[in-house]
Amino acid sequence: MPITPDQQAEIDALRAQTRPTLRAVSEGMEAHLYKAREVLDHGFVRVIDYMGDDAAICQAARVSYGKGTKSVQNDEGLIRYLMRHWHSTPFEMCEIKLHVKLPVFVARQWIRHRTANVNEYSARYSILDREFYIPRAEDLAAQSVVNNQGRGEALTGEEAERVLRYLKDDAGRAYDHYEEMISDEGQQGLARELARMNLPANIYTQWYWKVDLHNLFHFLRLRADKHAQYEIRVYADAICEMVKDWVPAAYGAFEDYRMGGATLSGKALDCLRKMLAGEEVTQETSGMSKGEWREFMGVVEG
Repeated sequence: MPITPDQQAEIDALRAQTRPTLRAVSEGMEAHLYKAREVLDHGFVRVIDYMGDDAAICQAARVSYGKGTKSVQNDEGLIRYLMRHWHSTPFEMCEIKLHVKLPVFVARQWIRHRTANVNEYSARYSILDREFYIPRAEDLAAQSVVNNQGRGEALTGEEAERVLRYLKDDAGRAYDHYEEMISDEGQQGLARELARMNLPANIYTQWYWKVDLHNLFHFLRLRADKHAQYEIRVYADAICEMVKDWVPAAYGAFEDYRMGGATLSGKALDCLRKMLAGEEVTQETSGMSKGEWREFMGVVEG
């Protein structure tokens, strides 16, 4: 289980504490505060703290743009205007701090989003737990033949069983050796900072990750997308549920303009206009590469 009884007791104790405050409070986010949402086989995401709400976005925008926002009749309309026109600063007024437990290979993908503050569990100082991500059989897949960084058809039968056996056996063996190397019983014991190099990329790590809403939306746009790797997408999906309750107006605009919208190039717009005018357009006459054309048709055909 991702959450131990001791960790759950700590969460319950934190949620039992209440304090009066004059700061902005999001009732939707209060329901998530400290609770751990389980992800994968041993992972989780939980909200440690947050700042701001939908009103904070509007407050910042009205300070920034002054009279330019007075024609907007309500906060939701203003937020949609800001999202539609790519105004980012007002969304930076909201922040969230998450505690995340995740496999190391997912963390290495996640850390590429550099516009955040991160503090990770130190394997130089502490000993990592014997917890590894082992995919479900249905999540094992062959290499995609059209996408060099994606999955293709699911593995089946003996091949799937063999892969799962290798993953479990190799992870267990590496951890056994890790424990042997750091042990000081009858030997000096290898330093933890060196012994950790033998651990596999599917071992779990933990970190605190603090990010503003603008950059969080950028993360979610990429990682909650259907083309993202499954193992990071499930974390993004869990965070989406939290953000939806935290800033419902902002999340609704994000879902509409970013997740549900599409950006078209000048060539793509020209092709679309010709199609609407009844002209026949092909990849050869579009001026787009095969990859661009495939993506364009994906937008047009849905």
